[in-house]
Formats: sequence, structure tokens, C-alpha cells
Amino acid sequence: MDAAKVAELNEFITKLKSNPSILHNPSLAFFKSYLHSLGARIPVDPKMETKEEFDDDIVESDIELDDADVVEPDNDSTQQMGDPSVEVTEEMQDSAQLAKLRAMDAVSEGKLDEAIDHITEAIMLNPTSAILKASRASIFVKLNKPNAAIRDANAAIEINPDSAKGYKIRGTAKAMLGHWEEAASDLRMASKLDYDEEIGLVLIKVEPNARKIEEHRKNPKLNVRERGKLKLNFFNFMQEWEALSALKDGMGKSLLYTQPVNLRQS
Repeated sequence: MDAAKVAELNEFITKLKSNPSILHNPSLAFFKSYLHSLGARIPVDPKMETKEEFDDDIVESDIELDDADVVEPDNDSTQQMGDPSVEVTEEMQDSAQLAKLRAMDAVSEGKLDEAIDHITEAIMLNPTSAILKASRASIFVKLNKPNAAIRDANAAIEINPDSAKGYKIRGTAKAMLGHWEEAASDLRMASKLDYDEEIGLVLIKVEPNARKIEEHRKNPKLNVRERGKLKLNFFNFMQEWEALSALKDGMGKSLLYTQPVNLRQS
């Protein structure tokens, strides 16, 4: 075998060791197939994982949704939840109720951060109260902090699986994040448990978006028509670009144009 070709092959193998994803280039499909025939283990193409994520994410982006009220997710540290194993005395319950009343007064005055402080004090005194955590969740919604609201609503529902307020606030918070299907599910549950007009108003906003997404998922053929060309063009472009980058120094030309039979004959 030509010494120059051996040197090129050696350099190519070195590059493969540092970047195995080169093997997933369509131009080297014959070489990857040959390696498979020898029992070699080929690493998973990282772009295929990205493509699957892209498939999941693009479903909603293909649909015209009413997302005018969607907010940026909050990333505050987890709020105090209290110790659920603590023994809550009657005196602690009374003190917690007074702290809750102070929180509600603060809300009525528009002092939402102060309200959070008061309701957190109440929760620390009575951490087993679902209504206190649901109440704080409602204040977090007013502060445009849906993730914090969801954490409190989850805690409320864990304490009381029939907490209508917990489902209502969690559904509202998920709508704020644009999680329409989950929001609709929570709001429907809240409506079953204890319907009020506020739930109905939020559902008027949420359900059309949720239905559009549900219908879109039920029509995969339509999804393919809408998305297929865009995705294939994008990923083919990325593959070709990486191939050119990997082979631009010419060291892979012989492999690029060599047929599998020639490789075996060498």
C-alpha cells in the first residue's frame, strides 16, 4: 500500500479518536458500514439527540398561539417551605392565621414583597397547611414568578390532593410560562373540584391554545409537510459544513472518493 496513503489514513484515524462524530458524515457512510461489519461500536450521533429535541420543541412553534401574556421564567432560589414533620400547636395555628391576615392586607395595598414575608412567616408556623402555600402561590403569580408559584402549588397539592386553589394557581402559573396543555389540565381539575369565575376566565385564554397543540399532535402527516423540508435542509447543511471542516486540509480526499471495495483490496 502507498506509504502516503497509509500516512493519510493514520492522520484520519487520529482525528477520529479526537472527534468520533466525523463518522456520521454521509460521505463516510461506507466506512462506518465497514466498521459495523467488523463489530465496531460507533458512538451515537450527538446531532440525532439534538434533532429529537428539535422535533419536540418545534411542535408548538409551528402553531399560531396566543402567547401575549407569557412571561420569562423566574429563577429565584427555592422559597422556605417549613418542616412538615413539626408538631403544630393551636397557638402556632393562631399566629399563622394572624400572619396570613397581615399578608392579605399587604396584598390589598399592593405591597406584594411584604405580603410574601408575612405569608412565609405563616407557613413556617404552620407548614402543614395547604391553603397557606396555595395563598403564597397566588401572590407569586401577582409578582410574575410562575416557577415559585408552581413550587408552592405542588406543595399544596401534595398536602391536600383535592386543593382546588392549588390546581387553579398551578394552572395559571403554567399558562404564564406557555405550558398550555398542562395549564388546561390543572384548570379543568380545579374547575371540577370547586369552579369559580376566575378559573373560567383563565380557561377561555388557555383552552384554545391547548386544543391547537392537541390537534397538531394528532396530525403527524401535516407536521411532516410543515416541518420536513426545514429540518432536513438544516441538518444536511450542518453535516456538510462539518464534513468540509474536517476534510478541508485534503487528508480525507482519498477516503471520500474511495469505494469500499478499494479499501478492502488495500
